[in-house]
Amino acid sequence: MLRQFLLPYLLSLILSPNILLPAGVTRQIPTSSPGMVSFGFAGDISFGEGYANMNYYHSTGNDITKCIDAPLRERMASADVFMLNNEFTYGPGGSPLAGKTYTFQARPEMAFDLSSLGVDLVSLANNHAYDYGSDGLLSTFAALKSARIPYVGAGRSLAEASLPVCFLTNGMKFSIVAATQVERSYVFTKEATDTECGVLRTYDPSRFLQVIRKAQADSDVVIVYVHWGTEQEAFYEADQQALAHAYVEAGADLVVGCHPHCLQGIEYYNGVPIVYSLGNFWFNSRTIDTGILEADFNADGLSALRFLPCIQTGCRTSLLTDERERERVFRYMESISPGISITEEGLVLPDNGS
Repeated sequence: MLRQFLLPYLLSLILSPNILLPAGVTRQIPTSSPGMVSFGFAGDISFGEGYANMNYYHSTGNDITKCIDAPLRERMASADVFMLNNEFTYGPGGSPLAGKTYTFQARPEMAFDLSSLGVDLVSLANNHAYDYGSDGLLSTFAALKSARIPYVGAGRSLAEASLPVCFLTNGMKFSIVAATQVERSYVFTKEATDTECGVLRTYDPSRFLQVIRKAQADSDVVIVYVHWGTEQEAFYEADQQALAHAYVEAGADLVVGCHPHCLQGIEYYNGVPIVYSLGNFWFNSRTIDTGILEADFNADGLSALRFLPCIQTGCRTSLLTDERERERVFRYMESISPGISITEEGLVLPDNGS
């Protein structure tokens, strides 16, 4: 299978100025609209072998485009930058952590499927990036590097794990940072140290707040992508809210969360939107509401925020187009998002309508 990717990959090395860039990279990106930059976000994705969604993937002839429907892929590709949470490791390194109930590892060539979905950036700040120990995390870095997918929230050292991924376009600099809060009692997923690989944690937020402040001092826009909360809990919790507010006070212009495997609410704090969980994107065989977030920025900051409802069912994820189903999800999101309204077009507005 690697052969089918090898020639395009080698050509990309020759033709592209952005060669093999990990965390900390700064990329110059073209945009579809002068003066405006669009970001898209999804929640958790897993390519871990041995689970229902991957069994379905193999039944399609290993075609990821048959797992995510075409209208959704088109919407993902329309974003200047699209990001999601890479909730697994890539082989072949390491062995499953002893005592951990669920460990996820994918074949390294699966990293190329991210590009097929229009993904430009992933977070590794989650509780499965270290499922196969340090060797598994290092092989994950290598697989993403080969597929030319930048990652954020993990690194070969704490300094690297703390680096943002930056994009320059339309005269603006966008910095994306990521960290994980989960595993609040027993910790399987190691935080990076000065000399060892790992993730960036935010259970004690002091270090991550410093990362946000540093990014804010050097950027026009700072986006925080965070792994937090309690699984299957639709209502965001006080500890998530306290962290989110601290991130905003440190300089975040948008906060996007995942981990609960379900949608959670949205709020505005000091004029900054906080999207607590985008839920599963493509993860298992459950039927569950999900969605993607679109954020448009211009020279004045965030100009529009849209939530587009989707559904994961039968190991496929699709953009909802039926008006009744869209309306159902919009009203549900409003019910768990005090002070928020969502228009028919998916625009997310604070209750003052601004």
